[in-house]
Amino acid sequence: IICFASVQKTQPLLVLTLGLLMLFGIVAQGTTGALKQHFKRATLPAHKHWSRPSSARNTHVSMAALRYPTPIKLEPKGTATGAVIFLHGLGDTASGWADIGPQLQADLKHTRFIFPTAPLRPITLNFGMSMTGWYDINSLEAINMKEDAEGLKESQRYVEELVQAQVSSGIPSERVIVGGFSQGGATALMMLRSNIKVGGIIGLSAYLPLAGENFLSEQNKATPILLGHGDADQVVFYEYGKQSAEKLSAAGADVKFSTFPGMPHSACAPELLEVKEFIKKHLNE
Repeated sequence: IICFASVQKTQPLLVLTLGLLMLFGIVAQGTTGALKQHFKRATLPAHKHWSRPSSARNTHVSMAALRYPTPIKLEPKGTATGAVIFLHGLGDTASGWADIGPQLQADLKHTRFIFPTAPLRPITLNFGMSMTGWYDINSLEAINMKEDAEGLKESQRYVEELVQAQVSSGIPSERVIVGGFSQGGATALMMLRSNIKVGGIIGLSAYLPLAGENFLSEQNKATPILLGHGDADQVVFYEYGKQSAEKLSAAGADVKFSTFPGMPHSACAPELLEVKEFIKKHLNE
């Protein structure tokens, strides 16, 4: 199966500096039938050495100062007996992915979808200027170097809060799947170290963050994981996703890694079909 992504409509990032125009190009969102267009094609020169510029401003931010907008919540046609929390990528918002909810709910009649929006924070890759992000990022070339552990763990805390809200509504945490795209997918993978048992993890065009730490808790060592990645990804390189899957597998995790030939930093219909089948299987829909 070859996945090609085309642009249907364009929505700018909250802050589009010259640096991000060079790094990410255009962000396109929307759907063409079942095809999700969330396209961040990087136009990197051959050397690809993108890291913090010497003139970048200080990007440290107090975690207590972060403000989380109210998530978009899509209720199913039937009684909600399971939930999916899906996190967007860097510079996006909940609206960028909320349109996949109705597509998937057509066959998931008892699954609630929650699409949160990340807080505004200074991003080193964006020359220290603020945009929506689950954590700071320094470099695309060495994505696991100089990681923002504090930001990642704060976002994990927030996702745990969202899971607990579903528990309070009557849905067991074991029937909550956490997923995300790109930076959102990396944040979703942080839930593997949580002491809250979840029903599954989905990471699209993502990678395993803080891989030098213990990333599998006793509660989630058997939690099923679905990773999908395009082999033409120029932003989160395909090798990062593949190596993450290998590291998870070596640690004993239940992980499936799917390659989508020709797909850049995006998502396509066959990938979303795998996402739907993963949710159906693990929420018994």
